[in-house]
Amino acid sequence: MEGTWCQVAGKIEANETAWQAGLREVEEETGLKLDRFYSADICEQFYEADRNAISLLPVFVGYARDGATVRLNAEHSDFRWVSFDEAIRMVPFAGQRKVLKHIRDEFIDNEPNPWLLIEERAPSEVAG
Repeated sequence: MEGTWCQVAGKIEANETAWQAGLREVEEETGLKLDRFYSADICEQFYEADRNAISLLPVFVGYARDGATVRLNAEHSDFRWVSFDEAIRMVPFAGQRKVLKHIRDEFIDNEPNPWLLIEERAPSEVAG
């Protein structure tokens, strides 16, 4: 919605995992290549009245290099680096605020759990 602050989001494409979609969407929407990428160990949940459906979306946390250049695509009109407290005040939905508080608690105030790190592997390495 125009004039609303939000996180990077998008749809999973065919033959793509949720985390692969997350990495792709970050690069498409911001131009950023992330140094580290984690499962946030939380899902954002909300009801979409127009579809009469409950969406349950996995959340990921990415780390970009200090000084990395953001190049927005047409889906966004602006970006701003802000504190977590400010971001929590800026987003419009309670679910977004809950997710941001969780990320602050688990990834900023504490060292991320290494089990949540997502590392890309060749398909042959993943197959068991």
